[in-house]
Amino acid sequence: MQRGDSVSGPIEESAVATVDDWPEGLAAVLTGATDTARAAVEEFSGPETVGDYLGVSYEDPTAATHRFLAHLPGYQGWQWAVVVAAHPGAERATVSEVVLIPGPTALLAPHWLPWEQRVRPGDLSPGDLLAPAADDPRLVPGYAASGDPQVDEVAAEVGLGRRWVMSIIGRLEAAERWHTGEFGPDSPMARSTKRMCRDCGFFLPLAGSLGRVFGVCGNELSADGHVVDKQYGCGAHSDTPAPPGTGSPVYEPFDDGVLDVSQAPPVPEAEPVAEAESAEGVGEAESAAEAEPTEPPDEPGEPTD
Repeated sequence: MQRGDSVSGPIEESAVATVDDWPEGLAAVLTGATDTARAAVEEFSGPETVGDYLGVSYEDPTAATHRFLAHLPGYQGWQWAVVVAAHPGAERATVSEVVLIPGPTALLAPHWLPWEQRVRPGDLSPGDLLAPAADDPRLVPGYAASGDPQVDEVAAEVGLGRRWVMSIIGRLEAAERWHTGEFGPDSPMARSTKRMCRDCGFFLPLAGSLGRVFGVCGNELSADGHVVDKQYGCGAHSDTPAPPGTGSPVYEPFDDGVLDVSQAPPVPEAEPVAEAESAEGVGEAESAAEAEPTEPPDEPGEPTD
């Protein structure tokens, strides 16, 4: 293996110093400290935890780092890094430190996120409690009802009477999500049709300023119950024409339940004519043979004329 190469990824060498800049003999001392570095890891963690030698990199003219593949449960792709140092004229290097570092293919924990940022859309389940932040910019205080029915009816449309209502920031963020989401004008479904929700009979506009752009779909076969952009569209638009023709071919209905099922009449057996005629012929022949006279045979010794 060439110097600076790694079976688990490339090892970057420092540009601070090169071998050519080192004093004579110092490079050989640092590079040749492989066995010393391996022995340091074995003493620190055990012989079974040290794998193949991965290479050496250089920190400065008096220090180098030898790397070994780590064989530790749960640390796949990690490396042992042993820093050795030597001064000009030294005959051997000394071990400065032994550390376990992740390699290019090491399994690492995900980037840390604060608790309030870990919950993502879709994570809320039945029974979960998710309180908004104390200074949530999406909410602003509401106001109490005045007691005047006419005033309160108008105030209810804009959220008066509630403790909190959505601020302009919250409304803009929601509008941006809806506009760029699954039911926005740039979604694959919307791009597949020329008809828009603004002209659809199933489109129910929202109240207030958001109703200028958004509404709720009331078609159970489409985006039923979802907030849709007015420029969204689908194939279930109320103005979608029926296909030409009568559809599938029409045939006379056939229902085997209305048929009368009856047992077929028995087939009469054929009379044995040939056998009767044969038996009759045999009987007549026997009767004729019995009726025909027969002459007695001649007796021996009687003279004849």
